Amino acid sequence: MELVNGTAAQEFILLGFGMDQQKRFLLLVFLIILYVLTLVENSTIITLVSRYAHLGQVPMYILLRNFSWLEMCYVTTTIPRMLFDLVTHNQVISFHACFLQFYLLFSLGTTEFFFLSAMALDRYLAICHPLRYQNIMSPHSCYILVTICWILGFLGYITPVVLISKLSFCGPNIIDHFLCDLVPLLSVACPPLGKAPLICQIIVHILFLSNVLFVMLSYGTVIYTLMKSPSKGNSRKGFNTISMHLLVVTIFYSTVGAMYVIPVGESYLKINKTITLFYTAIIPFLNPLIYCLRNDQVKEALHKLLKRKKIVQKYYERLYDQEIIAEEKVK
Repeated sequence: MELVNGTAAQEFILLGFGMDQQKRFLLLVFLIILYVLTLVENSTIITLVSRYAHLGQVPMYILLRNFSWLEMCYVTTTIPRMLFDLVTHNQVISFHACFLQFYLLFSLGTTEFFFLSAMALDRYLAICHPLRYQNIMSPHSCYILVTICWILGFLGYITPVVLISKLSFCGPNIIDHFLCDLVPLLSVACPPLGKAPLICQIIVHILFLSNVLFVMLSYGTVIYTLMKSPSKGNSRKGFNTISMHLLVVTIFYSTVGAMYVIPVGESYLKINKTITLFYTAIIPFLNPLIYCLRNDQVKEALHKLLKRKKIVQKYYERLYDQEIIAEEKVK
């Protein structure tokens, strides 16, 4: 087969989960419900933080609003394509679409690394340096931090994507996955692969481990500070705040980290699909619930928003009833 621009494969075939018709339908329904709920949850957080000024000026909620945007983009990168494949049974994806998904998936995932680190930094400054917190983490500084997270996230994985896209994919072009991921793409590339796999692994590990160590150091210092605090009320409040953050960090990093400790083989492919589905579809659904589950300010803002909607709804219902009564009198 003659190679064109370093590759002979103009498209790939995604095998997906290899399920029967009934299981495919159940997965389809599950993903639709999960996708809609994820969009609703994250858009609600964005609306609350944007609508209420007392939330929109707080660094933690500025980060949370951008984090919600990130989660919406993250699930949109994967779930719509999965739904399309489940409905149409057409699991062919073009070369360019595959690498675009690959780049967006890893860039958004890397951006999430940096956002989790930014949230850890925010909690560290708020709890360990409360007197200097407002000067250091002002809304302006927070927006700069948010911009840095987005830029670093999308710059961090350009090199691996470019290196892999320049490999030869001369067949078979079958990817045993439901999306374009690092290991499945390397498995269908034709040798010699050169230093591309090694460089990719080094970059992935640097991005992952550096953020994990930063988060662990930040929250470790926070926990130590809270344990030394003479005020039990402040300690309890601080632990309530960071407990939700730690839960999100633990779930995300443990699932992503599991991808690097599972040995490659037949069992790897099955476990890889399950883990990938968990952190690309289920975690973005869980994160808004976890962050807002014990957050009194968000719950209060949500209550106000729902109460206002009920008042507006009753107002229009009253107007509608008055119009009907007026029409009946005319008749």
